[in-house]
Amino acid sequence: MRCMVIVKATSDSEAGVMPGKQLLTEMGKFNEELVKAGIMLAGEGLHPSSKGVRVRFSGRTRTVTDGPFAETKELVAGFWLWQVKSMQEAIEWLKRAPFDDDAEIEIRQVFEAEDFGAEFTPELREQEERLRAQVAAKS
Repeated sequence: MRCMVIVKATSDSEAGVMPGKQLLTEMGKFNEELVKAGIMLAGEGLHPSSKGVRVRFSGRTRTVTDGPFAETKELVAGFWLWQVKSMQEAIEWLKRAPFDDDAEIEIRQVFEAEDFGAEFTPELREQEERLRAQVAAKS
């Protein structure tokens, strides 16, 4: 199963405080372990919400709101995309991550094609596979 590991924002990440050399080194080692184990598919940190925007959809109206956004604990500071055998395996890997006492991480399973049932027709599956191949070819 694939899962997204969502790193929640903190007051430091929202203030644009960059991690120190020690944390970057520890995180680099942890990411190496994930890659060697075949777990990590992707992973990135995000700029603070002050550099972001939100787009709200209401019928045909699109409203753009510039950051920063309130409720830091509801914001995302980074993510990984992992391939694991189970949620328990993801939890065990995450417990090894070099975060401090203020970190809050969420793990969410990614939908797979079979999760959508009959509504995800063969034509839609073919389109999805074609798009994934195009994305992979560009990276």
